[in-house]
Amino acid sequence: MASALLSSFKSSTATFSSRSLARAAPRHIPAVSRLPRRYYSEDKSANSATEQEKKEETKVDDKYAEVTEKLKAKEAEVVDLTGRLRYLQADFVNLQRNAAREKEQTRDYAISKFASNLLETVDVLAIALKSVPEAALSKEKSDSSEPLSKSHGEYLQDLHTGVEMTHRLLLQTLFKYHVKPFDPTGEKFDPNFHEALYQAPIPGKEPGTVVDCQKIGYTIKDRVLRAAQVGVAQETS
Repeated sequence: MASALLSSFKSSTATFSSRSLARAAPRHIPAVSRLPRRYYSEDKSANSATEQEKKEETKVDDKYAEVTEKLKAKEAEVVDLTGRLRYLQADFVNLQRNAAREKEQTRDYAISKFASNLLETVDVLAIALKSVPEAALSKEKSDSSEPLSKSHGEYLQDLHTGVEMTHRLLLQTLFKYHVKPFDPTGEKFDPNFHEALYQAPIPGKEPGTVVDCQKIGYTIKDRVLRAAQVGVAQETS
């Protein structure tokens, strides 16, 4: 009987000890087990923050690269537009210069037809001046002809004076419009200024030299209004 009671007491004691340990364990073990979880949570949060920062930096870098590309494209567009603008400005300046030059040429050569029509009149007056011999203009007697009457000589003198004055006035009018005559006698033949009517061997004259001017030429500024009609010396056989 005593042994049975002892065994029962030992069994109760063992059960009580195991229950006490089981009740006390949760109070002590969780305190120790929570430490790694807390530190693990903080480390995970730190890693998440780092990854977030990296993502933000990547976004900023991508945005910077995009803005840089756009700026480069805009700079290239500005350079292209600036070049085009300069070319357009140069073309506009050239257009203005050409327009001004054409306007000046139109003004300078506008009377070309008028001046050309007057040339025949000048030619007629020149021929009239040549038709009066010098002997008829002089009051002195000629050895080979009968003396002219005083009235006849005075008429010839008046005629010559009037024709000469008309010829001079016409030339002055042409000079106002930059129309000038030229006589190329003795000069080298130039097809740009001379029109050859005939060629003849002339002793003592260099071939290609103008020896006779049938009609004098005229220029208007730097252009030929009418070429001089000339005779040209050729080589003698």
